[in-house]
Amino acid sequence: MTNATADGADAIHLQVVNGDPRDRLDKLVVHLLERAGRATSRAAVQRWIAAGRILVDGEPARASIAVRAGAAIEVRPEEPPPAAAAAEPEVAVPVVYEDEHLLVIDKPPGLVVHPAPGHGSGTLVNGLLALPGFALAPADPRDPMGHVRPGIVHRLDRGTSGLLVVAKDERTREALKERFARHAIEREYVAIAVGEARDATYDTLHGRHPTDRLRFTSWPRGEAGATGASAPRRAVTHVRALERLGGAATVVACSLETGRTHQIRVHLAERSRTPVLGDPLYGKPPKRQDVRAIAEELGRQALHARVLGFIHPATQAPVRWESAPPADMQRALDRLRKLATRSSI
Repeated sequence: MTNATADGADAIHLQVVNGDPRDRLDKLVVHLLERAGRATSRAAVQRWIAAGRILVDGEPARASIAVRAGAAIEVRPEEPPPAAAAAEPEVAVPVVYEDEHLLVIDKPPGLVVHPAPGHGSGTLVNGLLALPGFALAPADPRDPMGHVRPGIVHRLDRGTSGLLVVAKDERTREALKERFARHAIEREYVAIAVGEARDATYDTLHGRHPTDRLRFTSWPRGEAGATGASAPRRAVTHVRALERLGGAATVVACSLETGRTHQIRVHLAERSRTPVLGDPLYGKPPKRQDVRAIAEELGRQALHARVLGFIHPATQAPVRWESAPPADMQRALDRLRKLATRSSI
């Protein structure tokens, strides 16, 4: 049953019965709303609870409380906050797939994913907001800066190119985030590593560098038992050599079990001792002058997200995309192949 509240929202009245999940209010309300044909994400329910818009027997309550059978629940839905970033039609968005629930983008190198200090405009999000269906894309209420990155569930560094999925609605965003959290997304990158990289699996801790806040490290100094965003976390990267280029470089495929910031770049630089070609943060200028010239011409890390696959949240069908490296990375690879051919003569 619904009726209008003082602020114009339709209140939804629900009844708790035996057999409902009553250990947490937020889980219970998601269950009850789905049963009532008003399916809503848990994130939205948590936002409404925090705003006092969900009442248990006429009183506001915390998300974590247990609820008795027979309790009356009143839900006063609220529209999600619209995105604060400005729409910029001039930002090109290379779409490789789109449906009513999500987009898959082939991000070019140099494009920042979302607004941040120093990049208030000209980002992928600014371009997305100019597309149909994104003008009111909801932000993530648990993300303090969520209003400037609607629909974003994972990111690629500015200098990294390749495949990126973006949600077009709140339910899809939450479902994709859940898949990322339990590592149920297929992601493979291709990189040009300086030197002789080997097949290996790197399973390490990953955290902020102790002296350089722009960098991460696989040897963090976080205290045992530390919690929160600053605590070291596990990072797992599988590296497979695809092509050896005369000792100067190796083309490698990197598949991820976890998705930590700069994870591949850190593992290749610190654990393999074969940093990504052109990496301005974790690499050093190659000792060989000819290889250094190729890295300088490239002007970014030679890293490309070439495979993305998952179970579609709406259709439950497996979906998968592949993307070839962009022209600048291909040119670097062609030049390295020529070097390798000359050195073998």
